[in-house]
Amino acid sequence: MREARVARSDAETVLTHRYRVSKADLGASLAHFYQVPFVEFDAPVSIDPELLKGLRLDFLRKHTWLPLRRDHAGVLVLVDNPHDLRKVDSIRMLLPRDQVRFAVGLRDDIVRLIAVQAEGDSADYGIAAILSDLKADSPVVPIEVAPGEVDENDSSIVRFANQMILDACKKGVSDIHIEPRGSSKETLVRFRVDGGCMEYERVPPSYRSALVARLKIMGQIDIAEKRKPQDGKFRFRAGDREVELRVATVPTAGGNEDVVIRVLSSSKAVVLESLGMTERNLREMKTIASKPYGLILCVGPTGSGKTTTLHAMLDLLNTPEKKIWTVEDPVEITQDGLRQVQVQPKIGLTFAAAIRAFLRADPDIIMVGEIRDQETAAIGIEASLTGHLVLSTLHTNGAAETVVRLLDMGTDPFTFADAMLGVLAQRLVKCICVECKELYHPPSEVYEDLAEAYGRADFEKLGIVYDGNFRLYRGRGCATCAQTGYKGRASIHELLIASDEIKRLIQTRGRVSEVIAQAKGEGMTTLVQDGILKSLAGVTDLTQVRAVAIK
Repeated sequence: MREARVARSDAETVLTHRYRVSKADLGASLAHFYQVPFVEFDAPVSIDPELLKGLRLDFLRKHTWLPLRRDHAGVLVLVDNPHDLRKVDSIRMLLPRDQVRFAVGLRDDIVRLIAVQAEGDSADYGIAAILSDLKADSPVVPIEVAPGEVDENDSSIVRFANQMILDACKKGVSDIHIEPRGSSKETLVRFRVDGGCMEYERVPPSYRSALVARLKIMGQIDIAEKRKPQDGKFRFRAGDREVELRVATVPTAGGNEDVVIRVLSSSKAVVLESLGMTERNLREMKTIASKPYGLILCVGPTGSGKTTTLHAMLDLLNTPEKKIWTVEDPVEITQDGLRQVQVQPKIGLTFAAAIRAFLRADPDIIMVGEIRDQETAAIGIEASLTGHLVLSTLHTNGAAETVVRLLDMGTDPFTFADAMLGVLAQRLVKCICVECKELYHPPSEVYEDLAEAYGRADFEKLGIVYDGNFRLYRGRGCATCAQTGYKGRASIHELLIASDEIKRLIQTRGRVSEVIAQAKGEGMTTLVQDGILKSLAGVTDLTQVRAVAIK
């Protein structure tokens, strides 16, 4: 405090600048002391301009407070000292119609946030100013009157669409959902981050058609056709990188039209070692990938990272000595040295047709984006038996189930058994936030849940006992993870290697339980077991593993 008085500054600034205390740690201490949430400038805060009506920004700057949002519980106000009774009373007098709740922030952060509201053109917070323009310009017309709506070339709509995509790229969003709800309700815009949807903004209803039309124009989609689903794509420059976006429109009830935009932010392959595989899985994957011919499958639901894993394998195999062909829908990740083809069903260029063409084009390795039907499966297996390494994906729940699925599709069990090298099943789980991760001693019930889910006999082999030293990890919640305790995702894996005994089970159409038992006896860890190992290592927790891997 003495140093702060000498420097004529506040204690928080001295701690962060001189003693290098992180904002997350300082914020956690302030939240604990004041018993209110902590909000920092870098957090995704979007302020409704309606909250600032009647409040002068220079007054807010002088007294260091700012209303953040209004909800059913009242107004949340950001302040530097929630225990300053004079300031608290003043705020309640200025907001007499609302139930006021408080959050604590650093003085510098509050001043910067107020400055952003004054400028209205910040890259991170410009959306508030744009929405303010939309609401100010939004015509008040009867529900049945359509001519009052603006068109897709309105400057505010163009700015909103661009800023929405910029924000999505910065926040690591995988999908943008635009959901019009008629002419009497605001259009809801949601972002999917780390597998879950969160509300981004609400757009005035009179702008719903213009926003949808603007996005359709960007995706080169027919704006006049509103009766059937359409697809398109476009490229968008976000800072120093170019992002590809896929647009899908779906007609919904009430004459509305939803838009979903997939953000393909990663256009480069990752290395196999960065996927978080166990030592056994990584070693076996490299072994089967080095084979001159055979079939390798990567399976899991949509959005589980299958394409990323296949391209990581291709990155390992991509050498000047190899000719590699890929057929994908769409081409999401590009690599130099690969000859990549986009399927076009309208002209007959399907997965099966592309594989046939590749077989006449001197391939060493063929990657098929997805096995969707018996024809593609049969041609892929045939290619793997004629001296080519074939990699592909399939939508199944686990590695053992994949065997049964392909047999049910009509593939010959003997040729399939001869072709198969391995099946990798995977899921994506939310990671514990590294900024607020902490150790804790869980109750015995949590330990029992871990042992039960892992399999008691196998869990005992790990040598982990419940005592006073047993620790797990959890996220406290901080500004970095929006108080959720989770940030980012990691993959969990289940690798089935086609040993002689596994091939015998395939040839005799063995049951799934028999395949699983044999594979586990040969060293396979299931998706659940791999997830629990990662929870013990502090990557995730059992709750997230249960959400994606336990039936």
